Amino acid sequence: MRTFSEVFRTPEFTPLFLISATQVAASTASGLALGTLVYAATGSPLLSALSMFGPSLAQVAGALALLSAADRLPPRAALSGLAVLFALGTAALALPGLPVAAVFALVFGMGAAAALGGAVRYGLLTEILPKEGYLLGRSVINMSGGTMQIGGYAAGGLLVTTLSARGTLLTAAALYLVAAAAARFGLSGRPARAGGRPSVTETWRVNARLWSSAPRRHVYYALWVPNGLIVGCESLFVPYAPRHAGLLFAVGSLGMLLGDLLTGRLLPPHRRERLAAPLRLLLAAPYLVFALHPPLPLALAAVALASIGFSATLPLQQRLMALTPDAMSGQALGLHSSGMLTMQGVSAALAGALAQPTSPAVAMATMAAVSVVVTLALAPGLRGDPAAARQVAASAGRFEEAAPEERAP
Repeated sequence: MRTFSEVFRTPEFTPLFLISATQVAASTASGLALGTLVYAATGSPLLSALSMFGPSLAQVAGALALLSAADRLPPRAALSGLAVLFALGTAALALPGLPVAAVFALVFGMGAAAALGGAVRYGLLTEILPKEGYLLGRSVINMSGGTMQIGGYAAGGLLVTTLSARGTLLTAAALYLVAAAAARFGLSGRPARAGGRPSVTETWRVNARLWSSAPRRHVYYALWVPNGLIVGCESLFVPYAPRHAGLLFAVGSLGMLLGDLLTGRLLPPHRRERLAAPLRLLLAAPYLVFALHPPLPLALAAVALASIGFSATLPLQQRLMALTPDAMSGQALGLHSSGMLTMQGVSAALAGALAQPTSPAVAMATMAAVSVVVTLALAPGLRGDPAAARQVAASAGRFEEAAPEERAP
């Protein structure tokens, strides 16, 4: 599977693509509207920012409590049910006079549930597409996500102006219902990938199994830390260049789209694997120039070039799947997504704290330097043949299934 047309000809990929794109548009527009409402009610930039980006931090709660459901619920029912839940929660946020405490309870609750939603979507993608097509399909979804974020912020701003913030929230709730319909009527009824009932205990047990493998741990570190540190750099665009922050974000999104196209579609598999480590270095190295306070054209070029490196997550996800038994694929991908978003939120806070006594430029260069060091430190643990990794994962899966009986008296 080498072309986008082949991916879209695969049964059920198009509905899953529409579900993902619609939900990204809904969450982007609703986040902007909610930030506007909270700022108008409180006058607090901190509370406004938390209302928009707090759900990313809440994903760690979902990763610790809910992820076992990703492989133990039928995917169609889970995706349609979660979309309806998001629609109801978003509509509730539009209620006049809703206390700020209730707003944050809803926001963080939906953020935790979003961790499960991502795990279900990406776990289902491994079933819809053959193994060799997963990376290409994921790159398509990534590109649509970036495009919908750009469009969602633009449309959200227009809707807030024309409909009001509450009207925008109700529009986003309607988009979630569209996603629920796409899931219910566009996907086939598949059984759960794993048996048993989902629970917090089961989530912890499988997370522990995923974390028990040193090769998987190295992949998770590589997915979470270098990426998160660079998002910390991006969080400083506004204080670094208040009049040009939007432009910096725009060229960053463009670089991400180009990277996903290059890595997911144009690079052959053997080159993709070899370029994974250089891409992770590319993600950070251009930001080192910010230590010199570059002029705007150079800063824009550095951000665009660095953002191509975000596509390093694609071969890393493929390696993660090679190291993970199929019955845990949904939770493994959910743990990746939730951990990455949590690390991004933590890094944004660290970058802001570092910029306070120094400057945004110094903080950006420092975060980038740490990202380079982390990438180099992780390189030895990420070497190896992916084909051999698949065989190891299959053996690990058989052992892990047999282990409970072997420990029985």
